[in-house]
Amino acid sequence: MKLDRIALTLLAATLLLPAASSAFAQDAPKPAAKPTAKQDLDKAGTDTKDATKKTGHAIAKGTKTAAKDTGKGTKTAAKDTAKGTETAAKDTAKGADTVGKDTAKGAKKIVHPLTKGSSKDAPKTEDKTTTPQ
Repeated sequence: MKLDRIALTLLAATLLLPAASSAFAQDAPKPAAKPTAKQDLDKAGTDTKDATKKTGHAIAKGTKTAAKDTGKGTKTAAKDTAKGTETAAKDTAKGADTVGKDTAKGAKKIVHPLTKGSSKDAPKTEDKTTTPQ
């Protein structure tokens, strides 16, 4: 009996094996047909066109961003330059006023003693000086 069961199992396996292999074979994809040269050229042209479009869009976006950033930077630089120029002008005017006052004070200090001394010495100088005839 045991032998009959083994024989029956082997017979069933032999009959089912071709059906199982054909079931698995159906799941495998069929190999694609080899592309022709014309199909290769068409695909290459399409890929190039798509890449060119993408590159063009990226360049346009980058250019717009750069233009906006340059405009912002220019405005900021102009404001800072105007502010710096105004500050420099105020400081220069203040410095010129200070220098003018200091120069006037210094001149008074130098001229005052000279005029004081000159008025005392003037008669003496006239007395000592002889004019040629």
